[in-house]
Amino acid sequence: MRPEATDFLRFLATERNDSPHTVKAYGRDLAGLEAFLDGYHGGTAWTWAGVDRLALRAYLADASARGWSKRTMARALSAFRSFYRFLNVHHGVEVNPARAASIPKQEKRLPGYLDRGAMARIFELAEARAAAGAFGPVRDRAILEMFYSTGMRLSELVGLDLDDVDLIADQARVRGKGKKERLLPVGRPAVTAVRQYLNRRDAVLAAGGRVERQALFLSARGRRLTPRAVQRIVRGFLDAVGEGADVRTHSLRHSFATHLLDAGADLRAVQELLGHASLSTTQIYTHTSVERLKKVYHQAHPRA
Repeated sequence: MRPEATDFLRFLATERNDSPHTVKAYGRDLAGLEAFLDGYHGGTAWTWAGVDRLALRAYLADASARGWSKRTMARALSAFRSFYRFLNVHHGVEVNPARAASIPKQEKRLPGYLDRGAMARIFELAEARAAAGAFGPVRDRAILEMFYSTGMRLSELVGLDLDDVDLIADQARVRGKGKKERLLPVGRPAVTAVRQYLNRRDAVLAAGGRVERQALFLSARGRRLTPRAVQRIVRGFLDAVGEGADVRTHSLRHSFATHLLDAGADLRAVQELLGHASLSTTQIYTHTSVERLKKVYHQAHPRA
């Protein structure tokens, strides 16, 4: 990767405090653009200042032909715009070919979520499995309770340390996008489940070995759970209660937001709980509620 791109990624991580996920994604976008431009210019030398909008459009057309979604293309274009703004400030590059390119109109997709009945079935199953007191099922129940009780992101949950959770004050501290911290209330069922898990966790730590004592959720070997491991746990419960492919781990967060708004919670309060920078991001959950009301209306009203 060219030094200007490396400098940009370092700037995102250290000065703008973007999340590691964003930095990694922008890095892939810039690496892909560099590789395309090498071929586009036939192996001859090129500079960032010399890239024009035609070259950028050719790259986006190539990406579309390779099956990129509109969402991915919009993300890549956003990366290029930010990169050229960085080049302007730090490297004196005056052009920004990404400015003239239009972001593809994205298809509207309502988030998948579980209704209250499905959530109740999941927790009934989790409680039944945890009743014997084995480490894995007790931990899995605590994970589900924390997810649904707080609405935190998967990355925030696996990043939880012991001192991030205050079971006396019933709250958890998470570090979200841009490394921004926020405090989340934790419901009593989640507090109870985590307390029970911590008792089993002590036995894992006592076994010794290379354990990560600061991490809240551990594997049976004492290592911090990875996002993929948590996804497998949640997917197992979703499959067991017969939920379809349109719901996944992130659906617990969607369900948290949808159920709060259904019960009359203030939209801005839900925005704060979710850690959304923009209210418009949170408003998609109001659309979910409206669509469900329409469905109920059409099914129940005799002259719908």
